[in-house]
Amino acid sequence: MNVENKTIVVTGGGNGIGRELVLNLLENGANVAAVDMDMPGLIKTKSLAGYKSSKLSTHILNITDKAAVELLPEEIISIHGTVDGIINNAGIIQPFTRVGDLDYEVIERVFNVNFYGTLYLTKAFLPYLLKRPEAHIVNVSSMGGFLSVPGQSIYGAAKAAVKLLTEGLSCELMNTNVHVTVVFPGAIGTNIKANSGAEEAPKADDKNRKSLMKPLTPVKAARIIIDGMEKNKFRVFVGPDVKVLDFIYRVSPKLALKLITKQMKSHIPE
Repeated sequence: MNVENKTIVVTGGGNGIGRELVLNLLENGANVAAVDMDMPGLIKTKSLAGYKSSKLSTHILNITDKAAVELLPEEIISIHGTVDGIINNAGIIQPFTRVGDLDYEVIERVFNVNFYGTLYLTKAFLPYLLKRPEAHIVNVSSMGGFLSVPGQSIYGAAKAAVKLLTEGLSCELMNTNVHVTVVFPGAIGTNIKANSGAEEAPKADDKNRKSLMKPLTPVKAARIIIDGMEKNKFRVFVGPDVKVLDFIYRVSPKLALKLITKQMKSHIPE
C-alpha cells in the first residue's frame, strides 16, 4: 500500500522508532495520527515535523485503556476524514531479571501494553479498515517474539503472542482488502529501557563484550518498516542481527538459545 495521501495511525509516536515512523510517513506524503501517553514526546514529534505538521494529529492515550481505545477511530476520522492503516509500534520491555523474581504487577503491565494494547487497537480499527479500498495493519513483534531472550522472558512471551495474533489475522483477512505485516526488530538504538522503567547498571565487562546485536538507528528501522508496509510484505526483519538469529533458530533452536544466552549473560542477575 502506497502511503501517499493515506491516513496512518502510529502508536508510540512520541519517541524512538514510533517518532521516526511518523516523520518518515509525513515525508512520504501520508497523513498521520500519532498516539502516545507521553505529551512532551508528542509535542517534540510535532515540532520535528516542521511544516509537515499540518498533516499530523497527536493523541494522548493509554493503549491499555480499552474504552478509550474504542473511541479513537472516530476521533481520528473527525480530523483526517478516514483511516487507511495502523502501525502498532508501542511497547515496553521488562526489567532484566528472571521470571521468578518478577512481580505480577510488572508481568501484567508488560502484557497489557505489548499484547492487549495491540489487540485493542486492531479490533477498534478493523471495521473501518475493511471499508477502505486498500488498508494495512502493521504489528511490531520482536526478535524476542521468536527467540526467547534470557531476562526478558515475559516480554518475549507477549511479543510471541503479537506474532501469532498477526499471523492469524493474515489468514483471516487473506481475501479482503486489508494487508497484514508482522515486524521483528533486532537491537535498535532507542531509549526503551528508560521508557519501560527497565534501566540497569552496566557491568564492567560490557564494553569489552563482542555482541551480535549492533544497534540499528531508529531512522533506519523506520525506513525498513515503511518500505515493508508499502511492499505488502508479510514479515519484516529489522536489522542484520535479527536476520542471522532467525536463520540460526530455524536450523537449530538450541544453538540459537545458547548464543543469545551467552550474549545476555551480563544483563541477568546471578
